[in-house]
Amino acid sequence: MKKQQSGFTLIELIMVIVILGALAVAVIPRYVDLQTQAEQAAVDGVAGSLAAGSAINYAECIAGGGGCLTSSAGVTWDDCDDADTTLIGGMPTGFSIGAATAWGAVPIAAGTTQTCTVTGPTALTATFTQIATP
Repeated sequence: MKKQQSGFTLIELIMVIVILGALAVAVIPRYVDLQTQAEQAAVDGVAGSLAAGSAINYAECIAGGGGCLTSSAGVTWDDCDDADTTLIGGMPTGFSIGAATAWGAVPIAAGTTQTCTVTGPTALTATFTQIATP
């Protein structure tokens, strides 16, 4: 009586490896692109939070609610990095704020705006508009 062996042939195994290699070549660039898009979305989210925090703080000052961050509360509003005081918990790790030009070292008029730049951990950037409070 003859025993019949079962299993995959060498050709079948090679074809599976070739197909998996082709799929990897097609998928890896898309994965890398998604990672970059996710990192940019994170930077955009932080910039949006800073802009919203700045606008809400300014609105609170104008409305006279007394809860706004002003120079009397220790915030000088003389540069873009002052916007991080509007975030609960502060800036996320690895993110920084900068601008092409600073306002100066003195408090500025309420309602003055400046376009600021947020840089993420991977050097991706996004811009937001900061509104100063007195």
